[in-house]
Amino acid sequence: MSQRLPDKLKAPEVDLLSPMLNREGDTWTADFRGLKLRTALQPIYSISHKRIVGYEALIRAFDPDNAAVLPLHLFQLPASDAENLLLDRLCRYLHIRNYSGIQDQLNWLFLNVSPRVVTAGSQADSFFGQLLEKTGLPPHRIVMEIVEQPTDDAERLRETVAYYKKLGCLTAIDDFGAGHSNFERIWNLSPDIVKLDRKLLTRATDDHKARQILNGIVSLLHQSGCLVLLEGVETRDQAMIAIDAGVDFVQGFYFEKPSTDLGQLGRGPADFDQLLQEYKTRNQVTLDPTRQLVDFFSGYFEQAIGKLRDGLSMHQACVELLNHPAVSRCYLVDDRGVQMDDTVVSDTATRGLDPRFKPLESTTSADWYRQQYLRQALAQPESLHVTAPYLCVTGAYMCVTLSLGFYHQGKLQVLCCDILASPTPATL
Repeated sequence: MSQRLPDKLKAPEVDLLSPMLNREGDTWTADFRGLKLRTALQPIYSISHKRIVGYEALIRAFDPDNAAVLPLHLFQLPASDAENLLLDRLCRYLHIRNYSGIQDQLNWLFLNVSPRVVTAGSQADSFFGQLLEKTGLPPHRIVMEIVEQPTDDAERLRETVAYYKKLGCLTAIDDFGAGHSNFERIWNLSPDIVKLDRKLLTRATDDHKARQILNGIVSLLHQSGCLVLLEGVETRDQAMIAIDAGVDFVQGFYFEKPSTDLGQLGRGPADFDQLLQEYKTRNQVTLDPTRQLVDFFSGYFEQAIGKLRDGLSMHQACVELLNHPAVSRCYLVDDRGVQMDDTVVSDTATRGLDPRFKPLESTTSADWYRQQYLRQALAQPESLHVTAPYLCVTGAYMCVTLSLGFYHQGKLQVLCCDILASPTPATL
C-alpha cells in the first residue's frame, strides 16, 4: 500500500523512506503512488580488464496488475518539487538496499541523480551519508551519475558534486555530447567518469568522419583527467568502434540488458577475447598501408634528394613524385621548420583545388615546426616518416605526409610530400 505523502517535504530522511520499502525474498521493492518499484541493474565492462567493473541501477515500475510502467511516466507523477525529491531518494535507497545484498564486494554502483533534484535540495543535508551508513555500502563503490538536464543553479550543482566527492563517492557526467553536457560542464564539475551520449556512437556507426570525431572526443576527455564510458553499444560493429575509440568502459544490449533478476547478473557472454583479437587483426591491416607507403616512396625520396644535392630546383627534383596520382604536393623545410621555397603542386592536385580555400594555398615561409612529422624528421634524419591521415590546412582535404630529413651543404633540411588520404584504388 502506498504511504500518504506530506504536503511539504524539504529533505526526506532515511527513517521516513524506510516504511516504503518491502522485502521480497532476496530483493527489496518500494511503493510509490500505487506502483511497485524494482531495481534493474545493467553491467558496465572494462575493455582492458575484459570483465564487469560496475552496474548502472535503473528503476522499473509496475502497476497492481504487474504491468510495466514506463520510467518516463513514473517520473511525471510527482506533483511538487518535494515529491520529486522524495521519489529520487526513494529510488536511490531501493538501489543501494538491493546492491548491498549482492555478493559482489568489489565493483561500482552507478546511481542517477537529476540536476533538478540536486539543486532543489541542500548539498549539506545528511540523507545520503545516513543512507550509506544504514546500508553499510562503502562510498568508494558509488558513482553518482549527473543526468544530462539544464539547471539554473550551476553553483549549487558544483557544491553538491563536491559534497558527494567529500563523502568518498566517484562522480560521472551522463549523456556527454548532447544538450547541456559539454566541456564547460567537465571543467566546472571535474567528474571522474564521463558517459558519452549514445547518439555519438549511432552517428559513428554510419559516418567515418563522426567516428574520427568520437575518437578525438575520447582523447580530449582523457587529457582532461576523465575515464570514458560509451553506452548504447548494441552490435558487434559498435563494440569494435568503442574499442577503436579508446574508451575505457562499455555498456549496452550487445553485452547484457538491464535485469531485475539480480541473482543472475553478469552471467551472460562477453567475448572480449574475440573482440580484442579481431581488433588486433583489423588494426594490423590498417597499419599495413602505412608501411607500404614508406616502402613504396623510399626510392622516390632518395632520387629527389639526390637531385636537390646536385643543385636542381624543387620542381625538377620532385617530378617523379609529382607524377604519381596519389601525390598532391611537395615542399622543402629548413632546420627551424620554416618552408624554404614555394610548394610544388601536382597536376592532379591543381585540378582538384577548391577555390573557396584559395587564401590557404600559398605557403611560402610557412612555419611547420608544430607538425609532428616535421619534428620527427628533424630528430631522426635519413629516415622516412609517415603520419596518420589528418586535415591538410592548405586545402582542407585529408592527407598523410611523408617527411625525410637530410643534410645538404652541412645544413639539415626536410623534404615533405603530401599524399591524398583517399586516392583511387589504382594509384598505389
